[in-house]
Amino acid sequence: MKISRRTILSGAGVGLGLPWLEAMAAPLPTVDGIGKPPQRMAMLYMPNGVNPWAWTPEGKGADFKLSPTLQPLQDLKSYITVLTNLWNENSKSGDGHYVKEAAWLTCQTIKKTPGEDIANGISVDQLAAHRIAGQTPLPSLELGVTPVAIGVDAVVGYTRVYGSHIAWSSPSMPLARELNPRSVYERLFRASSGPQGNEAKMDALLLDRVLGDAKRLRTQVGTADRVRLDEYMSVMRSLEERVQRATSTKERTWKARAAMDPKAIPTDRPADHSEHVRLMLDMIATAFQTDTTRVATFMFGNAVSNVSFRFLEGVSAGHHDVSHHQKDADKLRQYQLINRWHVEQYAYLLRRLRNMQEGESNVLDNSMVLFGSALSDGDRHYPHNLPLVLAGKGGGRINAGQHLVYGEDTQMANLYVSMLDAFGTPVGRFADSTGPLAGLLRA
Repeated sequence: MKISRRTILSGAGVGLGLPWLEAMAAPLPTVDGIGKPPQRMAMLYMPNGVNPWAWTPEGKGADFKLSPTLQPLQDLKSYITVLTNLWNENSKSGDGHYVKEAAWLTCQTIKKTPGEDIANGISVDQLAAHRIAGQTPLPSLELGVTPVAIGVDAVVGYTRVYGSHIAWSSPSMPLARELNPRSVYERLFRASSGPQGNEAKMDALLLDRVLGDAKRLRTQVGTADRVRLDEYMSVMRSLEERVQRATSTKERTWKARAAMDPKAIPTDRPADHSEHVRLMLDMIATAFQTDTTRVATFMFGNAVSNVSFRFLEGVSAGHHDVSHHQKDADKLRQYQLINRWHVEQYAYLLRRLRNMQEGESNVLDNSMVLFGSALSDGDRHYPHNLPLVLAGKGGGRINAGQHLVYGEDTQMANLYVSMLDAFGTPVGRFADSTGPLAGLLRA
């Protein structure tokens, strides 16, 4: 049975080569007759926290100077809002990374479990996606570059599935991430074109069979293998949900805001980590410009990521290793260089969005793109004063170009309340929020 790439698990497949990256960087042709630009929301997650001594800007309000780590955002300063002294109080318990990182977008306390009964909360991106369901072909886009980690972290007793997901459609269902840029592009193109023939139905049939086989196998294996199967099935169920949407016969009223080139399908594997990351950020830019989706999340790495950054001059170790710096000067220096590299990738996406014109504005004007980590100082797994930058003007709702300093331990959920309001999906409360963040929104 032939299955489309859109339904293959994200760890499989091939990637994109640099020639296609150069082609993707060219502006897409706009489509005439499209009305008011929509709002977009993206969340970019960086693992392992930051060197706190090189992160926070000098000054407050509009009169601030970017720190060494944030310097790559200098030409985007009027578009960014640096947020200081926010934290996720519900993640303060528990050891290590998982309890903090899985809850970055949910602001909940995750359940400590080896995997049989995971529990978190619905993430803010999915709350937004659910509230605008049906307005775009894809409700949301979840991307990453590292396969899902399985099994249990014996040091802290949490299933590693918590560290592989930031987007949760329900307390027990993390959403599967796409890792293959080619698969993402094909999925975006197919979504914008609508279901072709019986392809989506065949996808649904295959997923039904896979889930049925997995359930039968679960009764024949030991406890550890059941945990692994449960993690696998949670990913497959999220894929099943998406395929069901693809087979819907509801009339399509959506029109693409920009055309996609069907010949721009890549064939080569990403040469390295940097290229892989850039290609996935290109996918977000393409999805937002075409309006194939308005909600996206991207993980630069899983929790406890130890990707080698030897490709950076002056770095000789893995990410997680240098995050446990113990105040060693050389490790702190390398840690800061890795942090800055992540900010450079963030700036790359922002510039792409800024260069996409929409009438008198651009896509970044009509977006909110959050970048940050669930830890501040990775050496202490410190949950206070989280490193957070919000870029974009949210269609004029975000009062950008500021460094906003709040009272110590202000709830991060207040940021999400503000973003949901700006997105046009206001809520009275999200998790442990106490209200919107002062000074962030325009009336």
